[in-house]
Amino acid sequence: MKQTIDKRKPEGIIDYVAIALTTWGVGFLPLMPGTFGSMVGVGIYFLIQKLDIDTGLLFQGLGYSTAQFSALVWAANSILLVSFIIIGIWASGRTTTIFGNSDPSEAVVDEVMGMLITLLFIPMTASWHFVLAGFLLFRLFDIWKPYPIDSLQDLPGGVGVCADDIVAAIYAGMCLAIGYAVYMIV
Repeated sequence: MKQTIDKRKPEGIIDYVAIALTTWGVGFLPLMPGTFGSMVGVGIYFLIQKLDIDTGLLFQGLGYSTAQFSALVWAANSILLVSFIIIGIWASGRTTTIFGNSDPSEAVVDEVMGMLITLLFIPMTASWHFVLAGFLLFRLFDIWKPYPIDSLQDLPGGVGVCADDIVAAIYAGMCLAIGYAVYMIV
């Protein structure tokens, strides 16, 4: 549950960096900042997908197999995602006092990371249909908040801002992976 907390003004470059990382610019848009944040996550996914394809062609030109490259990409993407989650938790925790709310609507870094986590459950070669399904599943679980997602928002600071979306993303990712597996079998 969102709680109002003592608000403070940003102080220095670190606070402005935290605000930028927390809002991704779209957090200030009216009506649906969480949906816009999720769209940013999809955009980042497509950028990573494009970079992976281009880099894969380079690696194949150097004589590496597709399996070797896929393993390298999976490891690199996982490490980058965990790093992004840690930075996102720090940034959103720092901005809760700036926005004066324990889970400010301007904070969309949790939705960005949620989309990236959700889409980690399918291969980078999956069609846009699965990306769209992942987007819809993540938004469903993020809004619905089945157990224990809703209670995670009560955790302090940036962990409380991000934990519910991380679990919603895992639920969405599991559903997406099942759907992808069924599609591949049928």
